[in-house]
Amino acid sequence: MKAPVLISDRLILEPLSSAFLSQEYLNWLNDAEVSRYLESSGGYELDDLKDYLIKVDKQQILFWAIIDKATSKHIGNIKIDPVNQRHGTAEYGILIGDKNSWGKGFAREASELVINYCFETNYLRKISLGVVEENAMAVKLYEKLGFGLEGVYKEHGFYDNKWCNVLRMALFNPARK
Repeated sequence: MKAPVLISDRLILEPLSSAFLSQEYLNWLNDAEVSRYLESSGGYELDDLKDYLIKVDKQQILFWAIIDKATSKHIGNIKIDPVNQRHGTAEYGILIGDKNSWGKGFAREASELVINYCFETNYLRKISLGVVEENAMAVKLYEKLGFGLEGVYKEHGFYDNKWCNVLRMALFNPARK
């Protein structure tokens, strides 16, 4: 399934595609502060990003560019992938790459829009995520969204030059309980 356009008060979510190729997007990926807790970070060239976006464009996945309505600026991405239709589960991920957009509630607004869409339209039963325990802002966001802790993977990943715990969190569709 391809991501539809979703609109909230302050945001437009459009399917991520090669149309979003930009130097600014590339800069996010190569910014140590932005990519601090990402699996993939640093050392990207514009051609790498171009190839990635072409690949994404061809896939049938729920992957959106987050656009600030007020400025028409691409500020981040959000995805629900992979989706396991048999089990009614999916994996969530978000990146607000534009540091000027941090702390303004855009991640929460985009997340609520996507989660509501997935629970209502795709009728998912459960959305899961993994987050580095030290990423306090992300953990706080996920708790506000209603995600609960399911487990801790001890010293599971190497981030910020040290071994870190990864929290597994999940949110259940209240209509499917």
